[in-house]
Amino acid sequence: MHKSFGALEVLRGISFSAREGEVISLIGSSGSGKSTLLRCINMLEVPDGGDVLIDGEPIKLRGTGQNRHIADEAQIRRIRSELGMVFQSFNLWAHMTILENVMEAPLVVQGRQRAEVEAEARAMLDKVGIGSKTDAYPSQLSGGQQQRAAIARALCINPRVMLFDEPTSALDPELEVEVLRVIKVLADEGRSMVLVTHDMEFARSVSDKVIFLHHGQIEEEGTPDEVFGATKSARLKQFLNAASHS
Repeated sequence: MHKSFGALEVLRGISFSAREGEVISLIGSSGSGKSTLLRCINMLEVPDGGDVLIDGEPIKLRGTGQNRHIADEAQIRRIRSELGMVFQSFNLWAHMTILENVMEAPLVVQGRQRAEVEAEARAMLDKVGIGSKTDAYPSQLSGGQQQRAAIARALCINPRVMLFDEPTSALDPELEVEVLRVIKVLADEGRSMVLVTHDMEFARSVSDKVIFLHHGQIEEEGTPDEVFGATKSARLKQFLNAASHS
């Protein structure tokens, strides 16, 4: 996969695959291409070159280079409905209660029955530990609670894959812990996940595979034991050393 923004080449030929039930962590310094790679998976950014396949189905694109665009809107809507995405900022609708936020996509995008969706939404909010906040508005919740609501919202579409883009980067350390705990539970359940994280201990504990990006390329990848315990690349050693002192 390749992706440039104007003259800036952000992804320089990246290939990887994720199996069902696998947790993959993308690590690397700021500007290495981690978030762009994640956003290319669900076509929030359209790659200039390369293909994205979800369960073996290629996403249809037209054009070349930076003029490439989505060719089949119905297909991308269907595929996005199977990908749960959690962003750095919580992106909750301020005018809706937490329960309404979680119910919106299953009702509007998937066209499911309200009673069924509400029961599931309440169960998901219980799962992430904020079942008592259904009638609150986002502004009445802490950052950690808002991020857990965002995770419940992503889960409520029954996604085949969860994508996490630095889900704790906007949080204080004590709030970060509660969000990471929820993600760890999802990993232990065998959910397929690709996550961008700056927390090396978390990446080590939760991942089946870790990918280290450097200047838009995969510099090193492997199991957590290989990447963290038997590091080959000098750049990765430098990065991990800096991360451990930050």
